[in-house]
Amino acid sequence: MATYKSIAYSPISGGGAEVLLETQTASCDATLSFTSGIDSTYKEYIFRFINIHPETDDTEWSFQGSTDSGSSYGVSITSTSFDAYHQEADGAQNLEYQAAQDLANSTNFQIFQQDYGNDNDQAGCGFLHLFNPSSTTFVKHFISPSTNYHKDNLCMNCNRSGYFNTTSAIDAIQFKFNSGDIDLGTIKMYGVK
Repeated sequence: MATYKSIAYSPISGGGAEVLLETQTASCDATLSFTSGIDSTYKEYIFRFINIHPETDDTEWSFQGSTDSGSSYGVSITSTSFDAYHQEADGAQNLEYQAAQDLANSTNFQIFQQDYGNDNDQAGCGFLHLFNPSSTTFVKHFISPSTNYHKDNLCMNCNRSGYFNTTSAIDAIQFKFNSGDIDLGTIKMYGVK
């Protein structure tokens, strides 16, 4: 029997074991930042964000990298972005490229998910895979499959991929909403052997 291995839910650099390195839980925090443990020990890092709930309605969940241990965030990113969505009432569905969510050698934060709702039952979950962040030869690729409860009662499936356009080592990652705090949620960082 053939086995299926989803890149969204499994390590993809070599199929090695995941090692939990750090867990952060938000409680009305402006940002969650991982400023240690991203080094040459692992060739792939996976960040799992679980039930991220915004304080503010109609906001975007985003991330950015650092080359100075989190003193600043603003590494140039080039990325691509597409979403699929389906409304609860079955009134709307689509698959579309999101030109407003991609970046072209920009130092802005990369948006994972858009138009979050902040009702009590609305949240988002997903992954960020970061590859070989300590390389001083190549750019640093990432992929992010995720889903969130859109403010207009949609199931939003978001797909982002791209690269940090630097040959400097990426040694910190920060997550935040573009407006308001992270009301609740957990992010776990794993290294892949």
